[in-house]
Amino acid sequence: MANAHPTNAHTDDVRVDKEYSTHGPNGNGTGFQNGSGDAVTRLRTAGSVNISPEMFEKLYLSPETRVKGELRKTFGNPTPIALVGFLLSLTPLSCDFMGWRGAGGNGAASTGVFFFFGAMLMILGAIGEWIVGNTFPCVVFGTFGAFWSAFGATLVPWFNAYGAYVTDPTVAATQMGNPGNPAGLQVPAFNASFAFFLVFMGMICFVFLICSLRTNVVYFTIFLTLVCAFGCLAGAYFNLALVYENATNVAAATRASQLVVAGGAFTFVTSLAGWYIFFAIMLASLDFPFQIPVGDLSTLIKGASEKQKSEV
Repeated sequence: MANAHPTNAHTDDVRVDKEYSTHGPNGNGTGFQNGSGDAVTRLRTAGSVNISPEMFEKLYLSPETRVKGELRKTFGNPTPIALVGFLLSLTPLSCDFMGWRGAGGNGAASTGVFFFFGAMLMILGAIGEWIVGNTFPCVVFGTFGAFWSAFGATLVPWFNAYGAYVTDPTVAATQMGNPGNPAGLQVPAFNASFAFFLVFMGMICFVFLICSLRTNVVYFTIFLTLVCAFGCLAGAYFNLALVYENATNVAAATRASQLVVAGGAFTFVTSLAGWYIFFAIMLASLDFPFQIPVGDLSTLIKGASEKQKSEV
């Protein structure tokens, strides 16, 4: 007797599904049997129905992993909002590095963008990915959310990131006690120290690059170009340190300028790949009548658990 109610409830659900698919919401036969309905069924979030590994990977930028509960059908997909923050911070910065239309200043004009688009949206996206159980995008978005916070803070005089390197009392007196003495930007120690931060950002992107082999070609391209970009920008700051040690070092000055432009070119390619994958996710999320490929790799490079199942 205790099992009667669940059974009846299941029967009622099946009956409703059949009636809906036959007659549609308005009784006109336009239910889930048509092509649009099939697409809707395929594109529901992973917690509500089974979707293909390719579609899951496109929506969440991660191979599907088993998680407890139904959070993926309770909450929206956090991936696009994090990508918006990333793209609206990196794309203008790329143009600054390349000096297009007279831009420059290492992105100082976009400091607010780094905080309120890059940092805020990417950290919110990381929290969202954590809630729905997507570890890889959570780590990526959290890392870059913190990066944009750190990069923006370095540009804000109040944080005194470069002003702390001004040790000459005569030079420091020109600020009248205010932080952020711009003379610190020309101190070799500041430039070399900041270069090491970029070196290790490149290192963590290399780890992400290896992990992205289980996602798609576009995501892999993003990390590949980021590794190259951070390498170029780190080299630029190391060369600037040499320039400020010896103002006659013309070769180092030339290399620094060229490496900044090269770094901007790599990050611009990163941005193009990011805009492409953002467009692909939005099309899939809205059940658009056409989709664009991202080069799924999740089915080509099998996970360890999948290999174990095939061996059993």
